[in-house]
Amino acid sequence: MVLKDKKTKITFHSGVLTIGGTIIEVAYEDSHIFFDFGSEYNPAAKVNPTDLQGLLDEKLVPFLDNMFDPKIPLKGYESKENNFKNTAVFLSHIHLDHSKIVNYLNPEVPLYTLEGTKSLLNTLNINNDFLFPLYENNGIKNTRDVNGVKENEVVQVGKIKVKVMPVDHDAYGACGLFIETPDLTIAYTGDIRLHGYRKNDTLNFCKESENCDVLLIEGVSVSFQDFGDSLRDGEPANESELIDKINKIVNDNKGKQITFNYYIANVERILNILKTNPRTVVLDSYSAYVVKEAAGYEAYYYDLDNKEYGLNPELKIEFEELINDTEKYFWQLGTLALKHFNELKEGGVYIHCDAQPLGEFDPAFEPFVKSFADRNIEFNRVVCSGHARPYDLIEIINLIKPKLLAPIHSYRPEKLYNENGDMILVEKGQTI
Repeated sequence: MVLKDKKTKITFHSGVLTIGGTIIEVAYEDSHIFFDFGSEYNPAAKVNPTDLQGLLDEKLVPFLDNMFDPKIPLKGYESKENNFKNTAVFLSHIHLDHSKIVNYLNPEVPLYTLEGTKSLLNTLNINNDFLFPLYENNGIKNTRDVNGVKENEVVQVGKIKVKVMPVDHDAYGACGLFIETPDLTIAYTGDIRLHGYRKNDTLNFCKESENCDVLLIEGVSVSFQDFGDSLRDGEPANESELIDKINKIVNDNKGKQITFNYYIANVERILNILKTNPRTVVLDSYSAYVVKEAAGYEAYYYDLDNKEYGLNPELKIEFEELINDTEKYFWQLGTLALKHFNELKEGGVYIHCDAQPLGEFDPAFEPFVKSFADRNIEFNRVVCSGHARPYDLIEIINLIKPKLLAPIHSYRPEKLYNENGDMILVEKGQTI
């Protein structure tokens, strides 16, 4: 195997045989880095902890020596002596399965991510309910310190070099990592695809990573699909087709109330909806704030949470006007708006655009869909995956041509293959 007799060690703490919760460590002599820092999540689980003790006890997060905030009291967990001089954590993107526990990090450990993700992290957590909260909140900030780096910037951690490179994903500011130690090159895709707005970024990452020693690649799509499976009926092939489909639904339903929801971190998608939809698009105030902070775009909004987001009052639309509208608006049915569900007009149209609940695996999804049918509102699920499709994963692997392939972030990693070298199916906690 390519790693034989190498000083560099890779430990797969979590993110193996599951989707999300990826925490991987790369160590060389007295330096080590980690990526990412999320928690495993199962909406069907009987227990979903809300603190570090519970996450550790339920094995949703691994215990990592000296990596958690020492002020957090923990029973049954104690760190060993720290023999590392240099430590850092890198965050590939904003999705909670990769970022949820960053506030539990030891504040002495630097956290790096692209500037876009840093901005979005602070913005999304303005109400202290996106990430797990800081153990000690001084009322000044809700999110730990984050170092924003420019696209393709190299960060040095001891003798480990990390190039932070943008990739195509459905989360704003997503990146992959190209890691160099004195005796190994490692590419980590984060979550990646080829059918979004930043395909060329993915291709640049592949070029930079070509012939690397080890490729750590996500395999979400092969968890649910086989090679050669066609897209689901009506599923858009790419983000542009998704926008076209949404606009067609709106155009085909004149004289009807039309609402929608989307995943808030997909800033590029909502920007295209805002700019192209035939109706006036109206977001809830929190989402409008996120779009403004992340992309500088000021959208029309309604306000149900009565919080000060610094939005332009001239762009505010009264919620009662939206409730009564059947012609002018295409508006977001956010969490607070759902409390007014029974006020929606029967015979209307709703578009569910990769919003929560995400799908059938979530027990909340089926009753959510049924609630629209009960009110005679047409439910449209319009999705475009943030993850590379099965054959696209193989294309990425073939472009990179790694000596060793280690699939992660997948229920079925064994379905992937490496035509240019070896492959290893790692186990949780394994060091190679």
